[in-house]
Amino acid sequence: MRLLSVRGVSKRFGGLQAVEDVSFDVSQGTIKGLIGPNGAGKTTLFNLITGFLRPDRGSIVFDEAEVQGLPPHQIAARGMVRTFQQIRLFPKMTALENIMVGCHLHTRGGFLAGMLHLPFTWREERRTREKARGTLELLGLSDVADEEAIRLAYGQQRVVELGRALACEPRILLLDEPAAGLNIRETAEVGKLIRRIRDTGVTVLLVEHDISLIMEISDEIIVLSYGQKIAEDKPLAIQRDGEVIRIYLGEGDA
Repeated sequence: MRLLSVRGVSKRFGGLQAVEDVSFDVSQGTIKGLIGPNGAGKTTLFNLITGFLRPDRGSIVFDEAEVQGLPPHQIAARGMVRTFQQIRLFPKMTALENIMVGCHLHTRGGFLAGMLHLPFTWREERRTREKARGTLELLGLSDVADEEAIRLAYGQQRVVELGRALACEPRILLLDEPAAGLNIRETAEVGKLIRRIRDTGVTVLLVEHDISLIMEISDEIIVLSYGQKIAEDKPLAIQRDGEVIRIYLGEGDA
C-alpha cells in the first residue's frame, strides 16, 4: 500500500533547478533511502515533501490526500514528521522533557498549557510523561532521562532528537542525515534503531551520506543527481547500476 506518493515535483531557485520532475512512492511499513552527491537536491526534496518549501510543480499525496502547500505543522499533525541535519534540541531541557515536546503535538492542552501546569492538563501531563519514558526505553536512553540535553554525548543527542520525532506518533518518519557526525559503532546502533522503529509500524524515508548504512537497512533506494532521479531500485540493484557507479566514482560520494 502506498503511503506517500510524489509526482512530478520540481523546484527552482533563480537560475538553479534544485529538483526537477521527481516522482516516487513509499510503501507503508518500508524503509526507503535517498542518496546522491552534494547538490543533488536531497534536502530540498525533503523540505518540499514536509511543507518547508512549496513546489513549483507537481503533487505530494500522503495517506490519499494532497499535502503540497500545507504548512509543516499541519503536515506533521497528519502523521508525517521529520528530523533535520542539525540537532535542534532544547539544550537546557532534559532528555525526557525534549521527548515530551514531541508528545504534545497530540495533546489537548498543548505544550504551553503543560508548562504552565493548568489544572485540566495534570492527568494529560502524567500520560505524556509516561509515554515519553516509554520512548526513551525503546531508544535505550532511560538512564539519561533526567540529564540536560546539553550534557549528553553527541550520539545520545542524535537519538533523543529521533525520539522526539517518534513521540509525535508519525505514520511516516523522514530522517535527514540521522548518522551525521557519528562513529562506526554509533552509526550501527542508529541503523538498529531505525529498523526497530520500522518494526513498530512506522514507515521511514531517510537521506544519509553513509552509503553502507543506507544499503544495509533500506528496502528500496532512490538516487538523485543534479535534482533528477536517475535510479530507483532495491539496494543490490543500485550497487550494480552503471549510472550510479559513474556518478559516485566520477563525482565523489557526498
